[in-house]
Amino acid sequence: MRHHPIYMGSWYLANVLLAVSILLLSCAMVWEYSTRKYLEGFSDAVIPLETSPEQKVEAILSWMEHGPTRLSASRGSLEYQQRDPATILNYDQLLRACGTATNAFVNLSNISRVPARRLLLMGANWNAKHVVAEVQLDGRWVVVDPTFRAMFRGADGHPLTREELLDPDTFQHAIERIPGYVPDYSFERTAHVRVPKLPYIGTLFRSSLNRLSPSWSDSVFWTLLFERESFAASVSGILLVVFLLLARLALRWFGERRLGIQMFRARANLAEASRALIRGPS
Repeated sequence: MRHHPIYMGSWYLANVLLAVSILLLSCAMVWEYSTRKYLEGFSDAVIPLETSPEQKVEAILSWMEHGPTRLSASRGSLEYQQRDPATILNYDQLLRACGTATNAFVNLSNISRVPARRLLLMGANWNAKHVVAEVQLDGRWVVVDPTFRAMFRGADGHPLTREELLDPDTFQHAIERIPGYVPDYSFERTAHVRVPKLPYIGTLFRSSLNRLSPSWSDSVFWTLLFERESFAASVSGILLVVFLLLARLALRWFGERRLGIQMFRARANLAEASRALIRGPS
């Protein structure tokens, strides 16, 4: 081993990084668990028991509109907590901005077992002009606007999907039922995930995922990844641990096969010790 200092330094560094990543993953999982428990408690206080999915959605919107007074704080003081639902649910300013209001809604809806995902309304230059949510009711993804505390409904009161809202007459009738709604917030261009505008990388990332799974962005997973910090931290921690485990296996293989270094194998030595203990003294 003394003849391969660079390899051994890399080996020990990989082990230290793996140990640190496991510790960070443990912290992230505890954070996600505590966030889920908080959301579950909040949901139980807001949504009546034994209600239909549509009634759950209406209960969340009603709480956002008529719930008790929330805390107030300057926008700057909350800048770094705008993806933490536990914070958003407690501040009036965040519950009235479209992005963070949608965050609060989708987290409460999903924790109440009503699948929900965010929907970005895009302008002509593909910049987001407004954020709403879609919830799955009776197998259909219908549109809810948490900022205006409303579900889009047709002339017959039936909840509307974004495809139905592409019809100008249907859209106009729906927004007439929502006081103060901005007609410019229309549905000609929508997206569930907006890939950052990085040269080549953003386009490559989206095109690669489109080839692997054309409907990848429709998954609720992506909404939770962007809208719940603790969930994103847990997913990142899992990916980091897996990457470092693979790197450690690759380093071990290289050391044993290419450099002839016999690495310490804890499992093999433990198994041998167990067999020796069972056999007893010869």
